[in-house]
Amino acid sequence: MDILSVLQDILQSTGFVHFSWGQLVMIAVSGLLIWLAIHKEYEPSLLLPIGFAGILVNLPLAGVGGADGILGQIYAVGIQTGVFPLLIFLSIGAMSDFGPMLAQPRTLLLGAAAQIGIFATLFGALALGRYTGLDLGLRDAAAIGIIGGADGPTAIILASRMSPRFLGAIAVAAYSYMAMVPLIQPPIMRALTTHRERAVVMRQLREVSKLERILFPFLVTGLCALLLPVAIPIIGMFMLGNILRESGVVERLSKGVQNELTNIVTLFLGLGVGSKLSADLFLRFETLVVLALGLVAFAIGTAGGVLMGKLMYRFSRDPVNPLIGAAGVSAVPMAARVVHRVGLETDPNNMLIMHAMGPNVAGQLGSAIVAGVLLSLLA
Repeated sequence: MDILSVLQDILQSTGFVHFSWGQLVMIAVSGLLIWLAIHKEYEPSLLLPIGFAGILVNLPLAGVGGADGILGQIYAVGIQTGVFPLLIFLSIGAMSDFGPMLAQPRTLLLGAAAQIGIFATLFGALALGRYTGLDLGLRDAAAIGIIGGADGPTAIILASRMSPRFLGAIAVAAYSYMAMVPLIQPPIMRALTTHRERAVVMRQLREVSKLERILFPFLVTGLCALLLPVAIPIIGMFMLGNILRESGVVERLSKGVQNELTNIVTLFLGLGVGSKLSADLFLRFETLVVLALGLVAFAIGTAGGVLMGKLMYRFSRDPVNPLIGAAGVSAVPMAARVVHRVGLETDPNNMLIMHAMGPNVAGQLGSAIVAGVLLSLLA
């Protein structure tokens, strides 16, 4: 009898008898993210740590995702405080080339048009909350809508300030949809454009001077300080990274921010986001609604950019390929690469990558500005 009790105690201390169906479901979902990272190579630097962290937090009795667990502490220190997203903005700024946007300022319109997904989803979430009884307030709706900008760091910052209860779901949705840009965007792009439009060859971009490149981050920071001071942490880190790149006098710092800092922060950011994939937090109806609304927001944002591209195609004096409008979402540089790939399907000699980078960095800037507006109005 004593031996039997000992065996029962040993069994109770293992994970075999403590697995729930929800944990098994989330482990399967995490495995899918890892498969996408390894087999499809969709944003592996993000999806791999997110997926593995999702497995760890769903292992019974491990406790790695709790307040005292390693993943829980990473989340609290880096994501809940907003430190990791701001460091990512520093890295993005150091990797961003505003030259294509400065060479064609009209691409700012494409970046602005792609932000329509944010506002469409904001109002959609409010309507859904009103007519279905879901507890979705204006601040929740704004935090959910920002997923449409396909900008993970901005989504985390906005959610931490305005909707902490949905922070995990919003972070997972934003980074998951960013990683799945090659799956989500091409069907929308093909559906909204004709073969003739996709085959448009754009003129070569003009050369942007070093003075223009250096003055631009100071100009943006100054305007933001005057018009949207609440957005200075986001815009300021973004522009700081860019001036490190464009100044040409701190190459070691610039490369360190672009490489070592980016890699380390991305790893810990992925682990922190993955810590919110536990079954008890994630498998809720409200969370599934957030994921669905985020997908809608991203799709509308892509469509908005493409439709603005079609308008420019029809009325612009210089030829504009409407596909570049899809790069108006903030997934830099992935969205631009997807535009380039879809363009090559139509004409193997049509190089759209540099033209797409203009609206791509404009969209990055646009989503940060929209977040600043929402913070100033609602937070």
